[in-house]
Formats: sequence, C-alpha cells, structure tokens
Amino acid sequence: MVDAHRTFVIVGGGLAGAKAAETLRAEGFSGRVILIGDERDHPYERPPLSKGYLAGKEERDSVFVHETAWYAGADIELHLGQPVTAIDRAARSVQLGDNTVIHYDKLLLATGAEPRRLDIPGTDLVGVHHLRRLAHADRLRNVLAGLGRDNGHLIIAGAGWIGLEVASAARGYGAEVTVVEPEQTPLHQVIGPELGQIFTDLHSEHGVRFHFGARLTEIIGQDGLVLAARTDDGEEHPAHDVLAAIGAAPRSALAEAAGLDLADRAHGGGIAVDAALRTSDPHIFAAGDVAAVQHPLLGTRLRVEHWANALNSGPAAARAMLGQEVSYDRVPYFFSDQYDLGLEYSGWAPPGSYDQVVIRGDAGKREFIAFWLKDRKVLAGMNVNVWDVTEDIQQLIRAGAQIDPDALADPSVPLDSLL
Repeated sequence: MVDAHRTFVIVGGGLAGAKAAETLRAEGFSGRVILIGDERDHPYERPPLSKGYLAGKEERDSVFVHETAWYAGADIELHLGQPVTAIDRAARSVQLGDNTVIHYDKLLLATGAEPRRLDIPGTDLVGVHHLRRLAHADRLRNVLAGLGRDNGHLIIAGAGWIGLEVASAARGYGAEVTVVEPEQTPLHQVIGPELGQIFTDLHSEHGVRFHFGARLTEIIGQDGLVLAARTDDGEEHPAHDVLAAIGAAPRSALAEAAGLDLADRAHGGGIAVDAALRTSDPHIFAAGDVAAVQHPLLGTRLRVEHWANALNSGPAAARAMLGQEVSYDRVPYFFSDQYDLGLEYSGWAPPGSYDQVVIRGDAGKREFIAFWLKDRKVLAGMNVNVWDVTEDIQQLIRAGAQIDPDALADPSVPLDSLL
C-alpha cells in the first residue's frame, strides 16, 4: 500500500529519473513516487539513439528502461508529455504545463540536457536535424535510410562522439558524409590531438570526408529543402541534410527560475550539487546530465553527460533523498561504437590537465589502451578494442599513485600489478 502522506517527485523522464524511481521502491520507500516527463514516450536510454537503433541494428522497444507495465506494478505515477513549468520552493510544489500543481516532500531534478543549436541562416529548413530525443532518432533513422537509397549527402557539424557515431551509422546505410569541424582532429576536447588522428583515419577509410578548421556559416535551401552548406573559409558543400552535433547544454532553466545555485560555465554549467547530489535547497536533488557534482575523488565540480552517470547518479540521488549517507564519487565512464571499433573511456583529462599520453598496445591496429598522465599519475584511460580492463583502469585512477610510464606501456606487465 502506498503511503499518501509522503510524496517524492522526479522531474525528467530519462534513465536517471527512471532508475531513481526504481531505487526508491527497491530501498523500501512506501510513499507516492511521481515521475514527470515532457516526452510522451516512457523513460528510455540514449546510447541506442546514435548507435544500435539509429544504425538499424536494434528495435525501437529495446531503448526503454522498463516495460510499460512495470510502472503500474511498482506504483510509480507517470505524467508523460507534460512539462514542469515552475517550482515553488516555499510551498514545495511543482506546476505542470496544464496548471496542475503537485506537492512534494523531496524533489529530484533529472531534466537532462538539450542539443546546442546552430546560430546561422537556414536552420529552419526541413533537412536540418538534432539528435537528443527518441523522436529525433526516429526521424533521422528514416533520413539516413533515404540518403543511402538515393546516394544523398549528409553534412555533420561537429566531430564529437555524436557526430562520429552518426557518421558511422550513415555510412552503414550508404549515405555520403562530410564532417565539418573547427579543430584539426576529431574529439579534440576529449582525447586531444595525440589520438584524434586515429579517428580521422578510421572514418576516412570508411568513406567519410572531413573538413577541418572550419565552421558552418549558412545552410542554403530552396522550397524548404537543404541544397548545400557553406563554411567560413568560403567552401560550399552539397548536401541534402545537415546534422548539428555541436554539443549539449544542461536544461537548468527550471532550477535557475527557482533560485537554485548553478555551476559556472567553466565547470560545464548545470545545477550545482554536493557529493550527496543535494542542491542549495535541502529538499531538492539533481542527477544525470543536468547535475554539476562537487566530485569527492576528482576534487572539482564536474558535470558529466554520459549514460553511466545517469545510470548511477539517479539511484545515488534516490538514496540521498531517503536520508542515506551518499558520496557520489564514481569515475566518469562512457563507451562508443564506430564501425568495427569499440572503446571505453574512464576518467577525466581535459585539455591542459595532462603532461603525457602513454600507449599500451598497437595503435596502428586500433588495439590499445591510452593513458593520460599528470606527474606520472593516471588521470584517464581509454581501451580501444581491448576488453575487460575497465576495472583495472579505474583502480589506477582512484589510487592516485605515481606509475612508471614504461611499465604502463608494457603489455606484458599486468595492470593490476601496478596498483
């Protein structure tokens, strides 16, 4: 039986929100759990949107966190297709788009992030796309299949993870692909120039064309359709569709309007939370892409936009809402699949934070582990087509000990022996 005297409200219908609701019930919370999402689809996971589902290798139903019937069985009240428009902290209530008011004892904000928009002429054309939501993936999947059938051309603005994964999917359908990127290598802000060339070569071998050192300045169209895209170096690229893959921004407007503390832009923006994922209001928590956590292990405020963070921070926030002791110190982790290359990345090594990159294995064969070091301490590691090493890599990061770079580079030296 649900105890109607206590109500926990979750705003955000993604993985973080769904796993938080699941955890509340698993931990024995007997009050009302209300999950509010502004999409009509039930909570789903985002990696398939640029990987298996987009590529036509997975069915649509595979993306959902739980089967539809699970929510009723767990006494989770769903309000889908309905945005929250305001938080009244004094009254401890949220207001929905239809003016419904819902009171809460504890509130979790798992509002995620939204794609950054191109601020150039032509973005209102039919063939300009973003990829963040399931509806975006539904549409883009059909677009890529059509481009493949008709020998059509896709321009991708941005050579980050989403841009490269979509490029891989598009080539799988047979579409022509050009990636426009202002840096000189893909993934510059994540893995640096030392390893970016590996991804240039990988995609070039599969027929992707790169245009580095340039930005889109205009999308040219006629009768609402895309015809070409211009870059700031004067080039014009024929195109039938354009994908903006230039990053994402935290959906923190609701929190800002409620007067909650936000993180500064240097730390990625988002809602500032402590290690227990608690905001500046003790009754409100935040998790997933929108949360900028004061990270106990890394000693900095950090906002992470990856699947594993949503998977783990939602449950952590739920436990904190229940009054349990929580210190969210997970090592950041993500994965990517592109053609026959699979990788996992653990840690945090932004540009300028490291002084050495150590390669263990054969980078030429794309079977290796890369380590980013500062003062001989491992900040991050990325295993490429090498498996079952993530736990060892994360232990090296957690240890914070100085490691002999030569031993780290030697595949004959077990990683766990370096701890």
